[in-house]
Amino acid sequence: MDSTRPSRLPAATYQLSIKDVFNRLSDREQLYAHHLSRAAWHGARIILRQTSSEGIGIFDFILELHKACNGQWSIFTERFGVTNDELNLFLGYAGMFMSKMNNFCGEGDRKIVPAVSADSLRKMASISPAATAALQDVIQPMLSPTPTALTLSESAYYLGDAKITLGEIAAVARVMQLNGLEPENTRIEKSVENSRTVYKVLQASVQSNADLQNHMRGSAIPIDILQQGGEDSQLDGEVRLVRGDHSAEMSKIREHLLQAVRYTANEKQALFILDYLESFTTGGLEAYRRSMKNWVQDMYPRVESILGFVEPYRDPYGVRCEWRGVISIADPQETAKLTTLVKDSTKFIQTLPWAVPGNNDGKGPFEKTEFRAPDFSVVHALAFVCSNVWEASNVPNYNDIRETYGFKNIVYANRMSANADPNRPLHWISPSELQGFRKVYHILRFITTSIHELLGHGTGKLLAETSPGVFNFDSETVPINTLTGKPIQSWYKPGQTWTSVFEKLAGTVEECRAMLISYYLAESKDMLRMYGYDDNTDITANERLRALQAFNEEDQSWGSPHSNADFVILKHLLHDANGLLSVDCDVNSGTLQVRVDRSKIAEEGKASLGRMLHRIHIWRCTADVVACKQFYESLSAVQGIEAVWRKIVASKPEPAWKFVQANTILTDDGKVQLKVYEESDAGIIQSFADRDL
Repeated sequence: MDSTRPSRLPAATYQLSIKDVFNRLSDREQLYAHHLSRAAWHGARIILRQTSSEGIGIFDFILELHKACNGQWSIFTERFGVTNDELNLFLGYAGMFMSKMNNFCGEGDRKIVPAVSADSLRKMASISPAATAALQDVIQPMLSPTPTALTLSESAYYLGDAKITLGEIAAVARVMQLNGLEPENTRIEKSVENSRTVYKVLQASVQSNADLQNHMRGSAIPIDILQQGGEDSQLDGEVRLVRGDHSAEMSKIREHLLQAVRYTANEKQALFILDYLESFTTGGLEAYRRSMKNWVQDMYPRVESILGFVEPYRDPYGVRCEWRGVISIADPQETAKLTTLVKDSTKFIQTLPWAVPGNNDGKGPFEKTEFRAPDFSVVHALAFVCSNVWEASNVPNYNDIRETYGFKNIVYANRMSANADPNRPLHWISPSELQGFRKVYHILRFITTSIHELLGHGTGKLLAETSPGVFNFDSETVPINTLTGKPIQSWYKPGQTWTSVFEKLAGTVEECRAMLISYYLAESKDMLRMYGYDDNTDITANERLRALQAFNEEDQSWGSPHSNADFVILKHLLHDANGLLSVDCDVNSGTLQVRVDRSKIAEEGKASLGRMLHRIHIWRCTADVVACKQFYESLSAVQGIEAVWRKIVASKPEPAWKFVQANTILTDDGKVQLKVYEESDAGIIQSFADRDL
């Protein structure tokens, strides 16, 4: 992305309102929610460490300033020669940093740089020796506009003085696979020891290698050596497993899970908490897989939780996952509105482009025999510990568990409400469309998000040889490819997964597929009636040009799989939908506007979306990465007039939203008190200071 001055546009701060629904919990439920929330928040430093080398240092500097001034920020203007403008600019930066839990935005990985001078920061730091020392460690990377986005060379998932290549990462991945080691909770450190290259696989856990070795006395082979070299032609070096990454944070997470298990509501909750404990203690993901099997069977809990290393969006290789801790409280009345969508899921799946009448209940061979209707809940987030506060979640991400045990769709109502903000800047909408767009945007987001999570991520069957000679389809009469009309030629081989085959492409292609399904089905009259809208409802297309903010011109890469998918869909429609969309570009005035020919939405638009969706879905189901890569990467390219669009979009960056979240506090009488903070940067910082992380 462009190395430009930090945007001075004010970023909106929203309250994740939770008080009313929290107060309706019983004392036992509040204690359960409290300890889960504390466990979630203790993962904040893990996120900081996973993101950038300076993240924890900046976090500590902000908290040192808060401690020194006791939250009275006006002291800096009254006694330290800092102007009001400088103070407000710093607080805006600090609020954004704390809200995102790092100095790179979760969507797009754009760097957040304070629009204040080094001199102003040093004046503020002079308030205490601790603050001065903290600033000294981070001032250079904190103020530097580069790197503008996270790339492989800057990623904190890959450490060491010796730079690692994608080829080496792939080779280490093969060694890990041979040793039954999954990558989600790992990082890699490359070093040279005694003229020999060493790749350390750092695994998140409470226990270290020494802790585990004490339980394996007499083992002939050191437990940390995965490969001693020479076995992999692309990896001439030693691979070691080093347990105990993030051990301090994992220990605190374990402490609160040990308390939370005392207040579980049922056996399933107790089982998945105990499995969390085993996985987080040892680092083993087999226990985490077990936790997910029990978690998906805990249907419609009053207090919902997602803990662990969940999404690989920020890993340049696309397999290592960021910590996510989300604790929420169910809203039974809102959840009831979505039961019809869940009940009629199969009916809508039968209308998708790959459906085959008479085959698999009309769903065709590229869908599971039985669509497991998931737990589809509307909740309010109590603690959202992640680099981005998402509108919804669809988990677990393990496809074998999803197919066998099911999955959950969770929509966060107190996050979705921010979409109705009437003051949000909309640069790329035609003035004639602006009023109508504002009127329906939050409606559109709710409809498409719920379809996206339920049917977008919930559909599809990955055809696979699950073990040598064992297939999850009829291998003698293989399915007919609905794209070509011929028998399929490829499928997943034993040990292969969606992410291992499609690698970095996996995340964005899956998000694109889910988006396309939501847009394709949202036009259905039956679908709209479920949400209370009819043929005359004024729902318009969302602006997709904003996605270009996440494109890194330097290395021609996308910093966000969602934004990549957004742009791919826009580009496909521009070239394939017979004039449905057009983009007006005025280089002199720096304006862009998307225009939609509404007369073509129902036929041309839906048909074009269907063609794209059909291809991506079949390629995903049949492991045809070659065809998918050729198609998708050509649409991902930003060139010609698109590069001009990108420059205009980059010149008007929309500030990321900030969210202030409540805290739970355990009182002397054993009860839980909820503390709510003001919607301001100072409120965000105060909330983190009170968490004592």
